[in-house]
Amino acid sequence: MSAFELLPGDPASPVLLHVPHAAREIPEEVRPAIVLDDRALAAELDHITDAHTAELAALAAELATTTPWRFVNRLSRLVVDPERFPDEREEMAAVGMGAVYTRTTHLGELRPPETDPEPLLERYFRPYARAMTEAVADRLAAAGRAVIIDVHSYPSAPLPYEPHAAGPRPPVCLGTDPFHTPPWLTAAAREAFAPCGATGLDSPFAGTYVPLEFYGTDARVGALMVEIRRDTYMAEPGGPTGPGLDRLADALAGLVNAV
Repeated sequence: MSAFELLPGDPASPVLLHVPHAAREIPEEVRPAIVLDDRALAAELDHITDAHTAELAALAAELATTTPWRFVNRLSRLVVDPERFPDEREEMAAVGMGAVYTRTTHLGELRPPETDPEPLLERYFRPYARAMTEAVADRLAAAGRAVIIDVHSYPSAPLPYEPHAAGPRPPVCLGTDPFHTPPWLTAAAREAFAPCGATGLDSPFAGTYVPLEFYGTDARVGALMVEIRRDTYMAEPGGPTGPGLDRLADALAGLVNAV
């Protein structure tokens, strides 16, 4: 299967729904380097996967007045995490969860600590980054602007790896960037998700994803991370969806329409 997929929307739409952490797939050639047995790996995937967020983005795209574009990671973030910095800038590297994870959500060993990340970065991380860069550039060329809406979820109870677990855990957390998240975008998201419960800013997760070519330099690229608390739409840690998914899809579509 492809490592990622760009699903076309309306040619004039500036919106790119980015779904980086929804998949559980691990290629056969990657699996041997992961030290967990199959049962422990399945449990780790339950905790680390943003389950059903690809389905959420697909439902929202169907409901939106103007269909957004979608960029969906088809491989687990245990292969590579495309949203991490691949170097010393990455805060999560301190807990073994940089672009290539060596630790689990409970800080156990996932890969040997001496693992060389370079082969995985070259095979999976950099092609993903290039494709996302091209997708954003296409939206800029077609619409004159691009708005990346990062679609994530997070557990209702903190996991040991979380560096900022002491803060609020609202039903919807909006991650922002001081350069790429204009106030109108945050306000539109708060209004769109109001029917889903309280929204908070940058807690327990902060920031948003912008390809490095545009990061901090191109104000035509807007970005917002939407982190949905999992107990509002699914059985945790890795169970089926509930009725909350439809409500969230309506809200995400409303945000797309506002953008």
